Amino acid sequence: MVRESSSGGGGGGGGGGDMVMKPAWLDGLMAETFFAGCGVHENRRKNEKNVFCLECCQSVCPHCLPTHRSHPLLQVRRYVYHDVVRLDDLEKLINCSYIQPYTINSAKVIFLNQRPQSRSCKGSANICFTCDRILQEPFRFCSISCKVDYMVCQGEDLSSIIYRFDESDFAYSQFEGLRMEDEEGQITPNSILEDPLQFKGSSCSSNETMGNSGISQDTEAAAAAVRKKKKKSTGFLPGIVLSLSSRRKGAPHRSPLS
Repeated sequence: MVRESSSGGGGGGGGGGDMVMKPAWLDGLMAETFFAGCGVHENRRKNEKNVFCLECCQSVCPHCLPTHRSHPLLQVRRYVYHDVVRLDDLEKLINCSYIQPYTINSAKVIFLNQRPQSRSCKGSANICFTCDRILQEPFRFCSISCKVDYMVCQGEDLSSIIYRFDESDFAYSQFEGLRMEDEEGQITPNSILEDPLQFKGSSCSSNETMGNSGISQDTEAAAAAVRKKKKKSTGFLPGIVLSLSSRRKGAPHRSPLS
């Protein structure tokens, strides 16, 4: 994979400022609002904007995809109300080293932006260099924006982590294996990741130490227990109804006191 030169940032010249500038696609990816309804297709079902066009630097909905057929397209997914991208896709665009990944639905993902937290974890042993979120070793950033913002703040050369990507890796055809039909027969990408158990508590909770192994086994077990409990908690009324309905019709049962 060839690393992109400073010209990938969209600016000419050879000044140091150009070296720090974010490429247009990266700036747009981190600033864009995903999963909002598409204004062009507001009357269509499943019109959430969950695909990012790397050429137009904007989010589009599944119904917009034919218009961007010849453009490189990146699918954005959502987990616990936050935008994530599969690590396999993102690392073709940018060096993702030292960014803590999470394993969700058997796929490693990285958060695009930092997430709000209820309290600071500055006293922790290992925290994000940008937002102080607790992390596992050896990671230093909790999201792609935290790494980029830190490098920009330090005046570091972003061209050292930006890759010149192959557009065939982000071709329109990639969505054929991720599509599902709605009631109107329209084909849309299925991009909502299953959320077995939402994060709870502060950012210093044990859930934030999932790290590269993804959702902890305790979390998975808790989710399974909740599902099992829901199945069992049918109450006693259905049982009574069942027993009454299974009685054979015959002579009426008299009360002992009558």
